[in-house]
Amino acid sequence: MDKTPSIPRAALWMAGWLALMLIVTIAGRETLRELNVFQVMEVRSVVGLLILYPLIRRQGGFAAMRTSRPLQHIGRNLIHYAAQIGWFFSLTLIPLGQVVSIEFTMPIWTAILAAGFLGERMTFGKVAAIVLGVIGVIVIVRPVAGEINPGQLIALGAAVGFGISIAMMKSLTRTEKTLSIIFWMLVIQSAAGFLPALYVWQWPSAYVWGWMAVLGFCGTFTHYCMARAMLYADATVVLPMDFLRVPLTATMGWLIYSERLDLFTVLGAALILTGNLLNLRSARPVPARVGT
Repeated sequence: MDKTPSIPRAALWMAGWLALMLIVTIAGRETLRELNVFQVMEVRSVVGLLILYPLIRRQGGFAAMRTSRPLQHIGRNLIHYAAQIGWFFSLTLIPLGQVVSIEFTMPIWTAILAAGFLGERMTFGKVAAIVLGVIGVIVIVRPVAGEINPGQLIALGAAVGFGISIAMMKSLTRTEKTLSIIFWMLVIQSAAGFLPALYVWQWPSAYVWGWMAVLGFCGTFTHYCMARAMLYADATVVLPMDFLRVPLTATMGWLIYSERLDLFTVLGAALILTGNLLNLRSARPVPARVGT
């Protein structure tokens, strides 16, 4: 597996992540109109496994998915599963813009963990991308002081969980194949959610089945894109690129749901883009890591 550092390759894979995450946001909103979040998560994982199977077979079958780090896979995926449950649940409690914006505290937690446990350096560009990205998110959302509800706290907890999960994924990419990381994510999360999903199960309508298929496909390959991006750059380089999802989500809301795209959104997007450009310009390749 080629792990030669490459900022352009990392950016390309992150572009795939961004596009798929936008679709996941819409699919998640539509499925949760009818189904419980545990059922949505379970179907997403099972559908993801079915979609992933041709790639697994092409890579040598289930034997090729063997791992030497089962405990880290289990820990990472249980944390990620809990964070996903919180993210989906928060979609039903607070506006979409607030969910996505609070989620963007995730790179802060990831950067801290990556610097503390993975030995990644906190350069000026990385700090600038995080600071300008957070400011841009605040400018777009313009939160009203004092109006904190349980949905916002759940979304914040999910963001912390995602940050831990991403840092652990970065560690896994040093020794594990991308496909293996995604395979174990789907297997572990399917097992974790089976009983809760069975308890709340109800048969979806044809409309929702369609959205769940989309959710399963896009939800699976978002992680594939993220894992591939992290092969080519540090987590503190990759994650700030995800700030672009905020203005892109606002634009998507304007195009699909006729939500207003105002001057604050444009200003916030400019701050986020500036931070990402500073980050990319200051990034320097590091020696390739040896791995499977």
